[in-house]
Amino acid sequence: MTQIVLASASPARLALLRSAGLDPKVIVSGVDEEAVTADTPAALCLTLARMKAAAVAQDLNDSLVIGCDSVLELDGRAYGKPSSAEDAAARWRSMRGRSGRLLTGHCVIDVSTGREVAEVAATTVRFGTPTDDEIAAYVETGEPLKVAGAFTLDGPGGWFVDGIDGDHGNVLGISLPLLRRLFAALDVAVPSLWRPLPAR
Repeated sequence: MTQIVLASASPARLALLRSAGLDPKVIVSGVDEEAVTADTPAALCLTLARMKAAAVAQDLNDSLVIGCDSVLELDGRAYGKPSSAEDAAARWRSMRGRSGRLLTGHCVIDVSTGREVAEVAATTVRFGTPTDDEIAAYVETGEPLKVAGAFTLDGPGGWFVDGIDGDHGNVLGISLPLLRRLFAALDVAVPSLWRPLPAR
């Protein structure tokens, strides 16, 4: 079976891939995200996804390497992880009652052939209107400091998201439908990557 390598430290991405039948090995890329700039939020997350995948792939012989990077696009700007609790609270005060786009760059490299495919998935996120006290309590959990856009759907942040338009998994950090299309472009069928199910 082809070894799948996830070039990301994100526990949410790993959990999503595992729940979808894969058993990826995690190798963190070490790419300095703060040093990278781009003209648009989409270009930024795609560039970072490619850099992460390439950094890990260069040390491997035969694997499919998945690199991802997520940003929240709001008013044409890219927002990654907040730099501090104060930054996270200010971010939430500016987001509440509005919509943004969660963008995730995806890159897959077939190390055995050197082929690479990459694309960006976009999901519109409609934020609720948490009070200042609710924002303060949420920031105190520490969760918004760990994730792009300062929120999650599958943690305490989910209380403050009114809805999404698009792929739910993309907001968690990886789009399974897009990943399937990228695998197909490399002539890899997703079912061939599924780990054997335990006997009943």
